[in-house]
Amino acid sequence: MATDTRRERVYKALRDRLMSGTPSPDERLSEERLAEQYGVSRTPVREALARLVSDGLVERRDQGLYPYRPRFDDLADLYELRTTLELRGIRRALDGESVRHDPDVLGPELDRWYEIREAPPEPDAGFVTLDERFHMTLLAASGNRALCDALASVNAKVRPVRMFDYLTPDRIVATVDEHIEVAELVLADKLDDAHDLLLAHIDTSRSVVVRRAEEARAFARMARAVRD
Repeated sequence: MATDTRRERVYKALRDRLMSGTPSPDERLSEERLAEQYGVSRTPVREALARLVSDGLVERRDQGLYPYRPRFDDLADLYELRTTLELRGIRRALDGESVRHDPDVLGPELDRWYEIREAPPEPDAGFVTLDERFHMTLLAASGNRALCDALASVNAKVRPVRMFDYLTPDRIVATVDEHIEVAELVLADKLDDAHDLLLAHIDTSRSVVVRRAEEARAFARMARAVRD
């Protein structure tokens, strides 16, 4: 249990540093140095780094592990692709009479979000995993696995900045409510309304993420301009 606590502490501390723009992209994340910094053995550091690789915040290069930084200028293109993929799941049902969202896939996911609404979590960057699961399930319910594979690839590239969307209670509440409404509209076959709401939902998230990423980038530049 103590090891789990140390691993979680190191994971969250490193995640917060990476999201704030420190360390720099060229700074190798040394297990030995991080273990000394956080006063733990190398095992919880190694496990925390493995989670951060999975999150997309850390990448493996020839020389070791380094912070991953998506290019800021690429965000607009990636969000455009994400929007196209997700809306296509609803469009194919609107355009083809034989395509219907599978209630056995989407229904249980909607039930999970009802439960989340009853006991909403505290704001935390890790909420992005729940958000991704909803959007992947919504798309999977439309029946096209290739679309889901493409969305998973996009998610991996934008996940580090999408974490900025879940740092305040209002964004958690809004996300939960909008997920529920989109799923209810889809299951009720009100696809035009679902399409418009999903588009607005993704666009709002994009705006929040870009604004907060810009703020974090400015703060990181300022922090590197001064010394203790």
